[in-house]
Amino acid sequence: MNVLVVGGAGYIGSHCVRQLLAAGHRPVVLDNLVYGHRGALAPGVAFHQLDLGDEAGVARVLRAEQIELVMHFAAYCYVGESVTDPLKYYFNNSMATLQLLRAMLAVGVKRFVFSSTCATYGTPATLPLVETMPQAPINPYGQTKLDVEHALQALAVAHGLSFAAFRYFNAAGASEDGAIGEDHTPETHLIPLAFDAATGRRAQLEIFGTDYPTPDGTCLRDYVHVDDLSRAHIAAFPRLAQPGTALFYNLGTGRPTSNREVVRAVEKVTGRPIKVVESPRRPGDPPALYADSTKAQRELGWQVKFPDIDAIVATAWKWHSAHPRGYRG
Repeated sequence: MNVLVVGGAGYIGSHCVRQLLAAGHRPVVLDNLVYGHRGALAPGVAFHQLDLGDEAGVARVLRAEQIELVMHFAAYCYVGESVTDPLKYYFNNSMATLQLLRAMLAVGVKRFVFSSTCATYGTPATLPLVETMPQAPINPYGQTKLDVEHALQALAVAHGLSFAAFRYFNAAGASEDGAIGEDHTPETHLIPLAFDAATGRRAQLEIFGTDYPTPDGTCLRDYVHVDDLSRAHIAAFPRLAQPGTALFYNLGTGRPTSNREVVRAVEKVTGRPIKVVESPRRPGDPPALYADSTKAQRELGWQVKFPDIDAIVATAWKWHSAHPRGYRG
């Protein structure tokens, strides 16, 4: 299929573009490059630098490229920033997505794959998380994602839109060949920050909270490889042929990993010690979050290729060690 990948120059989107190519599809990238990187663009793939708010421009791209399905990875994703600057998140994550959907419907494109988040669940009462659990976001980032999920359900009923919404846990790792990886500005994710501490690009690594009710006192999170995420999205394509299909899936390994275990994995793969500074808990950080992805496994035939943190970190290190300054050199 001809697939428009919105945010296709970003971390997850760029990996999905390469997985689309491997699966025989024709990806087209749309990205405003606010957070994306030209260096992440797959060679030979059509690229349109455009804002989602340019509804007429998006519609022109959809028509010109004969798009049959849209994948959306263009949300802002800094939880803390969403608390201090909520309008930024409501305008981009909610309103701009609605403009994208209106442009799609205007030209008759009615298949949509949405990058959602486990943040829609808020602080869970029980674990692991399953798709039917209550959704009660505790920050604007999670709320904007949930708002889009609700809009998608309404559009499925009103206009026959078919969609799959994937609720991610902690995306991590890099492409197996080391061609692309994770490069955020600012960087807030634990694994690349740990690489920086191991290689001397930063003096130390800060861990927030060491008194949680977990085996080693630090937060437990579910790390899932970015290529495994991408393959799940593509596996949903055949299920979107029926108009009005509404699908929701958790994507995680179901194996919780603590912050200290991540640090040990990075020390192991780099062969270098990391100076860790223990800091107080951050507001809103649940002690543990991990997924039950049985539904995705059962309905999509999805299986993770990278089931443990050591394997995930090894792919990330392959890219980071070759690109210590990210896409800047």
